[in-house]
Amino acid sequence: MKLKLRKIAYQLHLWLGLTSGLVVVIMAATGCILAFEEELKHIVHPNRYYVENIGRNKLSLAELTIKAEKALPEDLKVKRVLMSSNPSRTYVFRTLKMNKEAWTYWGTYLYYYRIYVDPYTGKVQEIEDAKKDFFEIVLDLHRRLLLGEKIGKTITGYSTLIFAVILLSGLVIWYPRKMSKAMLKGMFFIKTSANWKRINYDIHNVLGFYSVIPLLIISYSALIWSFEDADQWIKNTLNGNTPMEKKAKSTIPSVKFSNRENILNLIGNTMERGLKNKESALINFPRSEEATYYAELVYDERQYRNEHFNFDQYSGEVLKSQSYKNKNIGYGTALRERNYDFHTGSILGLTTRIIYFLAAIIALSLPITGFIMYLNKKKKKPKHKKNKVVFPSHH
Repeated sequence: MKLKLRKIAYQLHLWLGLTSGLVVVIMAATGCILAFEEELKHIVHPNRYYVENIGRNKLSLAELTIKAEKALPEDLKVKRVLMSSNPSRTYVFRTLKMNKEAWTYWGTYLYYYRIYVDPYTGKVQEIEDAKKDFFEIVLDLHRRLLLGEKIGKTITGYSTLIFAVILLSGLVIWYPRKMSKAMLKGMFFIKTSANWKRINYDIHNVLGFYSVIPLLIISYSALIWSFEDADQWIKNTLNGNTPMEKKAKSTIPSVKFSNRENILNLIGNTMERGLKNKESALINFPRSEEATYYAELVYDERQYRNEHFNFDQYSGEVLKSQSYKNKNIGYGTALRERNYDFHTGSILGLTTRIIYFLAAIIALSLPITGFIMYLNKKKKKPKHKKNKVVFPSHH
């Protein structure tokens, strides 16, 4: 039975690896680049992220929003603002529109702009066409292979599922048939004094084992984004009898509304006050008549550690507020809110980000070392035994 399981695992590992290898290489390589995206951006574009002089007082959010919108082409409206607790940082205003039916990256983003504004003077430091940003292109390559939401996301979603099966089947193959001291050494260490074929095998086998847990967590969190039904099922199962949260809605007034500036200032002031001892604040502007201003205060680089609010877009009233410390949201919702941090490695701070970065480098090497092993075994096969299927011994 054990031998049969091993043979099935080997065949799955081999053929799934050969079919999805290229996509895995692309996703792992882009993941490596994106691991320290924010830090790299701040080094490459300091003018975008840092003000020339720190002033005494910041302008109101309404004034800054108006200045950002004046800088936008075609009378576009701001849809989001990111505020940092660091007094030397700019406010980042954003607007974008996507076409989820498009087949390419260039068609997916109809427009995508980021406006960097000095919050003390209102000076627009840079207008970025984010569609042309290197990291944005890399991110889309990572998520959709530049092939749009329908095709690209489907390919990366199923490739991630295949990769998870490859990792689990690899664990079955990695575990030796008979345990001995020599076998144990081969499982955990690379024999650097061996020939290049053995070193290649060890790199695949040993490094694959060491990276399997972070890579499975990365795969799981990616699958949650790719497959909505699985996401919903996990959330509902873990939530159990916890009541579903009701969506906050703005009350549409009977008279014409023209009080946007006051509402923006009220929300902006609330966020500024809340920013003390926090990392950043994010405000999403309403996209429909019933929608709310969704605001978030993030404690540190972990996205799930936040307080979030829904403000009525017409009255500025807080319709809903919640802290991540609130224990009544259910295990499923709590796990889902941590999904981004699980995927990026920020769940335990810099340490897990570095571990994930190293795991992504290993993931990049696995299809390459695996393909070299496959070619070596093909060369080894005697010609007169062409029809016989040989299951190689791994140890």
